[in-house]
Amino acid sequence: MTIPDLCTILKLTYIRDNYGQLITEARQTSQDPESFLCELLENELRRRTENGQNRRIRYAKFPIKKYLCDFDRTKYDEIFLPKFKELETLEFIDKKENIILIGTPGAGKTHYATALGIAACMAGKSVLFASVPNLITEMKEAMSQNQITVFRRKFESFSLVILDELGYVSFEKQGCEMLFNLLSSRNGKGSIIVTTNLTFDRWQEVFHDPTLTGAMVDRLAHKAHILDISREKGGRYEETLEWLSANNRIV
Repeated sequence: MTIPDLCTILKLTYIRDNYGQLITEARQTSQDPESFLCELLENELRRRTENGQNRRIRYAKFPIKKYLCDFDRTKYDEIFLPKFKELETLEFIDKKENIILIGTPGAGKTHYATALGIAACMAGKSVLFASVPNLITEMKEAMSQNQITVFRRKFESFSLVILDELGYVSFEKQGCEMLFNLLSSRNGKGSIIVTTNLTFDRWQEVFHDPTLTGAMVDRLAHKAHILDISREKGGRYEETLEWLSANNRIV
């Protein structure tokens, strides 16, 4: 068998595509065999890592790529800076903690959620990005095809799920119950980031049923990182915490 054949079987694509040129360069520079082999394997590992990162980003279905390096933290209240730093370590994923990003349109919540998601993909985590209305539509389609169990298992398998745009569209009873059951089945199995334009006291506008709304908040907000990053500095963050405390929601 030839070197390309062996590399194909072993899935060493970088070595297969570049070994000829690299051997020539090694001979010209009198590179010692051990150094040559080490460099070859390092480059193979680098390509494999990059391919894995790109694959996870592609599978996550981000509508647009956003990165932490482009996120302007200076426009936010200084109270959030330590929290941003903490979240960007991605330890919340290992701890299976949630993040609730509350903010007015244009506040940057989707940018930040996406950037955290891409950082997670780069770190080897499996991620799913979905808008809440689209997720409910996909659940209904899965149910009509008797595939809801498969859908739920796949949803539970991701290290991080990002649910975007909660609050822009209200849902009928079936959609609300399906979303609640899906999130309940995932509870404790992986992290969720929710972006919403509504503070918790207004979630009933989306879910209508006060009991279901309270249960939904309990599932998502328990031990969650809650940030109201509205453009107005201060104010609403304290109001959000006061509402959670007054309604016996543990954070």
